[in-house]
Amino acid sequence: MIINKDLQKYIENNIFPEYKKNDTGHDTDRVKKVIKRCFKFAKKIEGINIDMVYTIGAYHDIAHHINAKHHEKVSSDILLNDENLKQFFNAKEIKIMAEAVQDHRASSNSEPRSIYGKIIASADRVTKVEDALKMTYSYRLKHCPNDSLDTIIEDSRQHLIEKFGENGYSNGKMYFDDSEYKQFLVEVTKLTKDKEEFRKQYIEVNKIKEE
Repeated sequence: MIINKDLQKYIENNIFPEYKKNDTGHDTDRVKKVIKRCFKFAKKIEGINIDMVYTIGAYHDIAHHINAKHHEKVSSDILLNDENLKQFFNAKEIKIMAEAVQDHRASSNSEPRSIYGKIIASADRVTKVEDALKMTYSYRLKHCPNDSLDTIIEDSRQHLIEKFGENGYSNGKMYFDDSEYKQFLVEVTKLTKDKEEFRKQYIEVNKIKEE
């Protein structure tokens, strides 16, 4: 899929570096993985604007370090107010992209307003248990640095149950056939039900040295 080279250069030089300010679960490597998954789903949509898909993916978590709890809204505002994007997109396209970024979060109560929102919402799903364990740990290290290890591990387990468990809020928001994500749901549900095994893998994956 061919992206506008000037747009790609702008994002690589000015947007990706902002992800270094995020925790490691929402860093540059993570955003590139999400963009790759965006392309996977975009290929299934006839007439999709791949430059828009790329830009939405690039901006979707840019504000995580500014306001983690409401990062989707702040990230959306950053995209909407980026004057440089006007050389690549018209006002309607920028509005659609900003809405897609705002709609991407799994905990949102409403369905994304466009196919672009559905692409980024689907692409942003974690598909590996190891990544889920790393992301929950890095988030808590940054935002809850004074919590004990036991608290961090149990809070992480509960979060994954609430998000990906049998009644998890992220389960019903699959807008594309995604075998990777389905397999992940099976694996993470099984792991979170076993507290001892969860603790063991959590410590191993995050290379935690217990005192």
